[in-house]
Amino acid sequence: MKKFCFVSMLLIFFISFSANAQNSFNDIKVGETLIIQDSEQYQYSHIDFPRPNFIIKTGGIADYKKLVGTRVVVTRIETEGEETRVSLKRKDGKKFFGSFALVSANLEKAITSGELKR
Repeated sequence: MKKFCFVSMLLIFFISFSANAQNSFNDIKVGETLIIQDSEQYQYSHIDFPRPNFIIKTGGIADYKKLVGTRVVVTRIETEGEETRVSLKRKDGKKFFGSFALVSANLEKAITSGELKR
């Protein structure tokens, strides 16, 4: 009986936590400000920044370390199935890497992995 109570309490906890996590993604609107955080990898996985060779070809500087702490504004939200894609531009009006005005990101995965923060 103790095991049953423990398992059911654990199940209720995880269900309520997943419901809260889903709601936090759905309430992001156009115009909301997010912050780019440090990526665990060399490049960001869920924010679609151009590859370094394209950045250099367009005259930009491929320095991902300068992105940490950058505030970005959500300019467009698109939902395809269960995936939500957002377009982001810098809040200060500058371009990413000196040559790209907009980037896109998978909202749920970027927030879950810690690449974006509210």
